Amino acid sequence: MSVILKRQLSEDEKEVVLKRFGRVCFATGHEIPVGETVQFDHIKAFASGGATEMSNIAPMCGKHNAEKGALPLEDFRIRLELEDFFASGDKLTLRDLLKYLKTRKAIASFGEAVAVKNEGSTVTLQSPDKTYSHIVYSCPTTGWKYFYATLDVEVLDSDDEKDSTMSLQPRYLISDRVFDLYRHFQEHPVLQPSIGRVVDGHVRLFDGQHKVAALLLNGRRAFECKIYLTSNLRLLNDTNIAAHDKFAQARFFSSIMVLKLGSLFGADFEEYKSLEDGQPKSEEGFLEYLKKKDLTLTGGETRERFRDYLYKSVLEAPDNRLAALVSASNRGTREKPITIDLLRKSLFSSFLYREPTSDNMTTDAYKRDHESQNVVSLMNMFYDEALLLWDPKAPAGDQDRTRLERIFASKSMMAWAELLRDAVVGKLDLIDEEERIRPFYRKLSEEDVARVRATVRRLLQWGRWEAPATDQIGSVLSDSKSAVKKWFKDNGLNAGYLMGAPS
Repeated sequence: MSVILKRQLSEDEKEVVLKRFGRVCFATGHEIPVGETVQFDHIKAFASGGATEMSNIAPMCGKHNAEKGALPLEDFRIRLELEDFFASGDKLTLRDLLKYLKTRKAIASFGEAVAVKNEGSTVTLQSPDKTYSHIVYSCPTTGWKYFYATLDVEVLDSDDEKDSTMSLQPRYLISDRVFDLYRHFQEHPVLQPSIGRVVDGHVRLFDGQHKVAALLLNGRRAFECKIYLTSNLRLLNDTNIAAHDKFAQARFFSSIMVLKLGSLFGADFEEYKSLEDGQPKSEEGFLEYLKKKDLTLTGGETRERFRDYLYKSVLEAPDNRLAALVSASNRGTREKPITIDLLRKSLFSSFLYREPTSDNMTTDAYKRDHESQNVVSLMNMFYDEALLLWDPKAPAGDQDRTRLERIFASKSMMAWAELLRDAVVGKLDLIDEEERIRPFYRKLSEEDVARVRATVRRLLQWGRWEAPATDQIGSVLSDSKSAVKKWFKDNGLNAGYLMGAPS
């Protein structure tokens, strides 16, 4: 009979728990040193159905028991596991989690090949260990064939890029979302299946990866799925993106999508440039080509993807040092304080010409590569002159941390980026209106680069960044961009000052 825990454990009861688990901390499995007091707590919380029995008690070290707060032990252990997983990168997908769990021997395998036989109204999938047989349905709109099934993790994979094939996975995993879903699924059912397709004998999921990730952490090893046997890849991809974009109930992914859409757009761009049709190649020509190729895209959607392609070319440049501090999610972190969305609304909107040009890409008039490199150089200036000092472990109130947080706060950065552009336009003596709206769409000389760096230094050296905590700047930077920009100008941070005029 189980021993009910109604009081503090006796020494004999503690020995029972230690005999079961060993003298190790339940949170991470590390040994608790002799001489350190072993603490005990519930594995599963009462509120989540945890039994008030000895079998629901585990040992903990003092450090982790204090850190877990109100979380039950199992949830705290999963949170630590997720922190360890997400520390390995910021562009992680379900496939990365599957690899992580396999390395830790939580799962034996994943992504195993299957033999697929579609005979009339049924489909059979055969893996080395199991055979699945299911009814085949046909989409009334497209005629695509698909089936519903509960599939084991051994035959599932994420629809990431692999072997140069186009992927349909539209976003990366977000730590908080995975953990929240993990806790939600402890008590709630899964309402919708994950969605995937069969690719060269492999089942790859492209929708519902957060759901599967959360269920994996809850110990689930089989998942409800809707799997397409046949489809038009481009139409399926556009449908999937639309489902996560304009038809989504919660659009939390916009920054993450930049790299994905930019990658897909880039593949089409390379295809267009290699066409031998005797026509001059330009960005405007490419957008026209793409609209004819994909009738489902609106002009606005095509232009937005073109911009994502430009952003991606800058962010993934091998010499972009600031990119290491750019988060792939919509929210900055202590380790990666800048987001793609913030760059899009500040440096990119001010220094990247985001409309397609009519310049012939085979002539010297086409300067997009120069522009991308100039923006990378600008980002590196901010890294070398300021963010090189970013310390994610710096305590609140640290002078360097406060200064950098003020400079790179979202409204602050959006406001001063426009002032910086005006100053750079003046420093480069750009008079023609077309030149002024494309300040970096040119090859900059060493002298030009030095002038740009001087304006960046003036910006970073503005005295108000280091004002005391009681200074007005602390509250102003949470206002609207227009209000912050006006306050900057009223307090001496304007284009004239950035160009060298006295403060």
